[in-house]
Order: sequence, then C-alpha cells, then structure tokens
Amino acid sequence: MHGATVDGDPASVRRAGHELTLRPRDDIGKGATFRTVVRYSGTPRTVTDPDGSQEGWLPTADGALAVGQPTGSMAWFPGNHHPSDKAAYQLRITVPKGVRAVSNGELTSTRTAADGATTTTWRTAEPMASYLAVLAVGAFEVETSRTASGLPVLTAVDSSVARRGGTGQVLARLPDAVAWGERRFGPYPFSSTGVIVERAEDIGYALETQTRPVFPEDAFTEPVLVHELAHQWYGDSVSPETWRDMWLNEGFATYAEWLYAEDLAGTPARQAHEAAFADDANWAFPPAEPPGPEHISDAPVYGRGAMVLQKLRESVGDEVFFAILKGWAAEHRHGNASTEDFTRYAEARADRDLAELWDTWLYGGTKPARP
Repeated sequence: MHGATVDGDPASVRRAGHELTLRPRDDIGKGATFRTVVRYSGTPRTVTDPDGSQEGWLPTADGALAVGQPTGSMAWFPGNHHPSDKAAYQLRITVPKGVRAVSNGELTSTRTAADGATTTTWRTAEPMASYLAVLAVGAFEVETSRTASGLPVLTAVDSSVARRGGTGQVLARLPDAVAWGERRFGPYPFSSTGVIVERAEDIGYALETQTRPVFPEDAFTEPVLVHELAHQWYGDSVSPETWRDMWLNEGFATYAEWLYAEDLAGTPARQAHEAAFADDANWAFPPAEPPGPEHISDAPVYGRGAMVLQKLRESVGDEVFFAILKGWAAEHRHGNASTEDFTRYAEARADRDLAELWDTWLYGGTKPARP
C-alpha cells in the first residue's frame, strides 16, 4: 500500500487479511458523494476457490489472465467484491512490445511508447459487478466488427489457438447468437460484445465476464457460447443479490442452451429437461439453497435451475413465460435481484400462486416421481 485519500485528503489505512479499511479525515454525511483513491502496487496472485477452481491472476505462457468469479478480482484491484456492489470501470493497462491487453467494454485509447510498450484504456459505461471484470494479456489475434444491428464486436483469440484454426466457425456464429438472444430476452443490455479465447491449459472453464466472455479453446463451442452470452442478460445485467442466488445466473443460462437447441435444431426443451431430471447429480440439493460457497457452481444450480424454468413454462404457458423472461431482464436491468424477487415477479406476471412449483422444484429436498 502507498496510501489512500478521500476527497483529496489523506485517509488512515488499516489492512487485515483481505479487508482494507479507510478512515477519512472528516465525517461523510449520509447519502453524500465522495471520491476515494487507493494507491498500491505488488504482485497479483492466483486465488483457489473453496471448490478447488482457480481464479484471480492466472499466469499464461505469454502473459496473464485475470478473472474473478466469485472473489478473484481482489487479487488485482481493491473494491467491495460482492455482486450487489456495481460500478462503472475504466482500466488503463501498459504492456511490453509483442503482447496485447484486452478487457471489458470499449477500447477508448491506444498509445505506443518509443520502446514499443503500449498503453490501452478500456471503459465500461454500464454498471458491472467486480467479479465480471476481466484482463487478458498475451499474443492475441484481435478483430473488430459489428452485428447487423450495429453493435460493436471485439474478439481476441490466443495466437496459437488462432493458428490451429478451430475457432472460426463458432466466431462466425457470434452475431447471430446475440441477435437470437435479443429476440428471446429483449434488447442486448450493453454497448458492445465479443469473446476472449485462451489456450485450454490457461483456464479450465468458460466465464461470463461482462461484454467479453472468456473461453478455453476446448470449450469454445456453440452451446457454451450461447450459455455465456445469455449471462449478459441473466447474471451480468441482472446480477444476483447474494451468491446463494446463483441459480438465477446459471439456471437461466442453461435454459438458454435448451431454448437455442429448440429454436435452431427443433429439439424440444422438454427433452433436455427430462435428461436433466434423470441425472442424479442435479438432485444433490435445491438450486435456491446451495449448502455452502463451495457448491454455488455445482450441478443443481445449473441443471435443476433450468428445470425450474421449464416447469414454470409448462405451468403458465409460452406466452406468459416468454413475457416473464423479457420482463425480468428489463425490470432489473443493470441491477441486482434475489430468488424471492423472481418468484414474486413470476407470480405477478402469471397472476397466480405458484407456491407448489417453487416448493417442489426450487426448494424441494426430494426428487418428484415424474419430470
């Protein structure tokens, strides 16, 4: 730490483990706006989650990848790392000659020094939870384009992955997948879109980092692309109130895969529901009640979470169900929402009590007799 200021005046600083506490020189009135500057330096580190996965700052063969779900962003910048605390972000990154930096949102400036070092500035105008921030540094093949509706697209593919040539077909589907999402979920909630594709050995999972999801090469498939793009509506724009509400992210994104297959391949979502119903892993716990932080990315949050939506669809009918999908994304656009918010919203749109559905599929501890 090099110190901190609040409204330009030095503040006292105390750090205890992961917690940084600042005490301003003068009191701040309730509801007042203030500016805090924290100056720090150091070597960022990798964070291991309770479930054993790694996040934070991940070294790669030609640079680094910073991802943050759920709390890895604390490895490289200070903040209130909770999904309910959103902010606009501006990142200014300087990298040596031979590598590029890619982050969320829009690239607003580029400056190259005499020694070849390049400084880029990236800006996210819309609110973002800290766990959705991304920074990728490496030898990337970067391309820019626009969707048919004019939405800016920026894709960054690790150069070694690009040379193998296996990403082109999925990259070509990106604009159509965004357009499909807009038809099903409502207006795209951000001012740009795109992807970052890394080598499989650099990251072991795909992640819905805002505007620019991250994929390992071996997971860069059309269904996973649809899943992470769906998160732009459900998870990134409408973020969970608490980590216990993660099924609102993953259940919705999983259901988007089912719905995409229904719309484009004619495979009914009901068929995917029945397959998920038969998988015992989806019944380890209710999706709205993960038993601990190490379980917020377990199968029930995804598969059984999607089953909740299929049962809701069957209960209220397609017209009301698809109005709920769009209305939910619009009602809480760029905000946060809880499971209770969703159940109340769905009941209000359906104009009926759905307690039995929630008790069985969302909170129930036993598997029903029939899917």
